[in-house]
Amino acid sequence: MPYTLPELPYDYSALEPYYSGENLELHHSKHHAAYVTGANSTIERLEEVRAKNDFSALVGLEKTLSFNISGHILHSIFWQNLVPGGGGTPEGELASAIDEYFGSFDAFKAQLTQAAVLVQGSGWGALAYEPLGKRLIVEQIYDHHGNLGNGSVPILVFDVWEHAYYLHYRNVRADFVNALWSVVNWQDVSKRFEAARKLSI
Repeated sequence: MPYTLPELPYDYSALEPYYSGENLELHHSKHHAAYVTGANSTIERLEEVRAKNDFSALVGLEKTLSFNISGHILHSIFWQNLVPGGGGTPEGELASAIDEYFGSFDAFKAQLTQAAVLVQGSGWGALAYEPLGKRLIVEQIYDHHGNLGNGSVPILVFDVWEHAYYLHYRNVRADFVNALWSVVNWQDVSKRFEAARKLSI
C-alpha cells in the first residue's frame, strides 16, 4: 500500500496536560488511520475504474482521494508540529519572516488562533508558505482540502475537527487551540519553512 500510518515521535500521554493521552490515542490510531485506509482503498478503486474503462464514478472518487490524502498529510504534519516541552516562540529566519509578514509574533499568533477557532464546521488553521509570492500566509482549511491557495505548503497546522479535542475540551475549541501553543515544535516548523522556501512555481 502506498500510504501507512506513521508512528508518533512521543508517547500518547507525553503532551499532557495540554493534550490528553486518551484523546491523542483515539485521534492517531482511529481517525488518522481511517484516512490512510481511505486513501489506499480509493486508489484501488481508481485502478479498477481504469481497468474497466468506466469513469462514471470518477468525480466522486477523485474528491474522496483528495479528502483522504489531505487528511493523511495534515495529520502527519500535525504530529511532528507538536513536542513535549515545546511552545515559546520561534527563532532565526522563521521568526524574522513572521515579523515581516505579520508585523509581530503576537499578531501572527492572534491571527492563526482565530483562523483555527473560527473555521466553520470541521477543518484546520495553518501557517503556510506561498511559493509564488515567497511569503508566509495563514489559511483556514475546510475539512482537509478546501479554501487553500494552490501550491501553498503548510508548515504549522492546528487540527480543529471535533475528534481532535472533544474528549478533553468538550465543545470549547478555543481552549484547545490556546493549549496547542504550549506544545508547538518550532524546530520542526523551522525545518519545514526552510524546505518550503526551496520550492518555486
